[in-house]
Amino acid sequence: MTIGDLIRLMSDGDFHSGEQLGERLGVSRTAVWKQLKKLEALGIPLEAVKGLGYRLGEPVELLEGAGIVSRLDSQSRPALNRLFVEEALDSTNAFLRERFAQGAGHGEVCLAESQAAGRGRRGRHWVSPWGRSLLLSLGWRFENGVAALEGLSLAVGVVLAEVLEHEGVRVALKWPNDVLLVTDEGHQKLAGILLEVQGDLEGPCEVVIGIGLNVFLPPAMREAVDQPVGAVADQVPGVSRNALAAALIGGLLELMQGFEARGFAAWQAAWNARHAHADREVEVVQGNQSYRGVARGVDEAGHLEVRCGDESRWLAGGEISVRGRP
Repeated sequence: MTIGDLIRLMSDGDFHSGEQLGERLGVSRTAVWKQLKKLEALGIPLEAVKGLGYRLGEPVELLEGAGIVSRLDSQSRPALNRLFVEEALDSTNAFLRERFAQGAGHGEVCLAESQAAGRGRRGRHWVSPWGRSLLLSLGWRFENGVAALEGLSLAVGVVLAEVLEHEGVRVALKWPNDVLLVTDEGHQKLAGILLEVQGDLEGPCEVVIGIGLNVFLPPAMREAVDQPVGAVADQVPGVSRNALAAALIGGLLELMQGFEARGFAAWQAAWNARHAHADREVEVVQGNQSYRGVARGVDEAGHLEVRCGDESRWLAGGEISVRGRP
């Protein structure tokens, strides 16, 4: 019995006794009780009424692979070689890196309800409540080397922004790898993008694109993060994780099929139109050094222009953090 098995049984919104749940799942009432306590520890609210049993305090939509694939259109569906939907992983990116090591990985997508070792940029831990986020990785093999992939992470940001905007979410893009929720109070971190590349500078290389997107975010999780964070459901309360997953996978597969031939230039204007810090003062942090300047747009390679007086500096990614200033 897994947490997902238990949630599926309780997703009808009715009360279920521990005995009924145990019979349906083929386990003891004690085993059911332990899993119910685990649900609560994961931040999934439960209602308990004496004589009636337990029910979920709010709906939890589990990811369903068949339903996601059925939503893909005729252009993106043939490019998907395999979709994995896992309950718990250390990391969806690590899962696909292992698939590449086994000779697979290309055109494969991995989704997980939870991950124990998800990472953001610069090795930071990505906080994600069980069954409330989209934790997604996509693997792709390119033939023309790492240099041909300049700006890919920014193009991924554009695809994610377009998917969210279609759902009615207001977003902005922060260079190089963040998607921000636009609110009346300001910007909040909504999603992060992490690319991992292995291969030759001028030959075949393998790319794993990892995305962590907050769909629902309980208050306790927001308090645990040291920056303003938001979730899709803040602006679209009835959003479907499965519909979001299908739209995002479809958009990413379309992007990957065309990126090597077109390059980032095809997405440059779309990125600049959503630039969170355009014409604003920013602080650029590179290692132990920092300086201030005014952020401009990105060029055809995805490099960000920062004006420092009469001088333009072009940032190419790596260990650089750009912080907006009031």
